[in-house]
Amino acid sequence: VKLIARFEGFRSRPYRCPAGVPTIGFGVTVYPNGKRVTLQDDAISEVAAYEDLKHLLKKEFVPAVNRLCPDLDKDERAAALISFAYNVGVGALESSTLRKRVNAKDWLGAAEQIKRWDKAGGVVLKGLVRRRAAEAELLL
Repeated sequence: VKLIARFEGFRSRPYRCPAGVPTIGFGVTVYPNGKRVTLQDDAISEVAAYEDLKHLLKKEFVPAVNRLCPDLDKDERAAALISFAYNVGVGALESSTLRKRVNAKDWLGAAEQIKRWDKAGGVVLKGLVRRRAAEAELLL
């Protein structure tokens, strides 16, 4: 939660993320009730945003990472992959070379692969470079 919140940042009002998707709180694009965020939604508190984030991680991202990478041996590695999946989507993790490296326990290769995911809309973003470096460090 802390890693994701740090890199997503908090915004009380809906906004478009760099990929153009309506977003609120700590990068939430879908509320816990399943409703998609719209730019017309009301503002939320930081406390509510943390609760939304925790709910989505517990409901969707933790189970997905556990399913896709079942033999993770350290909580830090799971945190890195949950952060990655939250940012780029579970489907991206599922079809990635990163996942193959993780499941082969090739941690250097996994760290190298995760750093490649530093673009939004084909443009390298400094924030994604920093996020991927932090995630790579947790993998190692």
